[in-house]
Amino acid sequence: MNIKALLAGITCFGVAGLAAHAGQDAKLSIDGEVLTTQAAAPAHTENLDEIYSGWLFRSGETQALQLDDFDNPGFVFVDQAIDEYSKVDGSAGKSCASCHENVEDFAGLRPTLPRVEGAELVSMEDLINNCRTERMGAEPWKWSGGKMTGMTALIGVQSRGLPMSVAIDGAAAPFWEKGKELYYKRVGQLDMSCSNCHEDNYNKMIRADHLSQGQINGFPTYRLKNAKLNSIHARFKGCMKNIRAQPFKEGGDEFKSLELYIASRAEGLAVETPSVRN
Repeated sequence: MNIKALLAGITCFGVAGLAAHAGQDAKLSIDGEVLTTQAAAPAHTENLDEIYSGWLFRSGETQALQLDDFDNPGFVFVDQAIDEYSKVDGSAGKSCASCHENVEDFAGLRPTLPRVEGAELVSMEDLINNCRTERMGAEPWKWSGGKMTGMTALIGVQSRGLPMSVAIDGAAAPFWEKGKELYYKRVGQLDMSCSNCHEDNYNKMIRADHLSQGQINGFPTYRLKNAKLNSIHARFKGCMKNIRAQPFKEGGDEFKSLELYIASRAEGLAVETPSVRN
């Protein structure tokens, strides 16, 4: 089975359909702040003139869950992370708060990740686990485990409303190029790439899902499908399984490079952490 067969039953909405689906005047406003959900595509992005948040592709009922933090189910996990932030763990007798007293100080971090440190590309999960192992003497958390996604959501929400802006030049350039290569590479039994859905066919229906551009400015995101927060790499893994490809390792070089490239496609969109999706 190839992409032509898979997409044979797609119903096209078109540009006007996007407006109709979300409402022409739909605005993502949280606590009086209107978040940017549509912007001109960055110059380094191919095949797109405009970029859209995944929020615009959801039903009105799902959109509404994100408009109020009290209704947003992702905040259950943020609240748990607040407790975890002050919890002492490890041989050094420290907590996150021992070094980073105010979590609000992380404002501005989420839009810049992943980034290069030394000779390595690091995601937020790397930064958290490095603190746990090197400063706290604690065990690392599982990349997409509940404690990790809760903590990345807590740190990420401090940047909510700020525009995505990752570095893709200098030391980051080779990682970005690798991520771009992976984004357009066809893999798996269905012979598909990320771009086949999220560039070639976004704003169309495939089965019961309204395809988005696959932007990651809202991650970690609460998915109604599995009733938990989902990490970026877990979503990558799920997509690869859907096209019957062998997924790369969560936290591995491939997924981190892919994360950098896809984050760069969202330049100008607001951080929505934690978003709500299907």
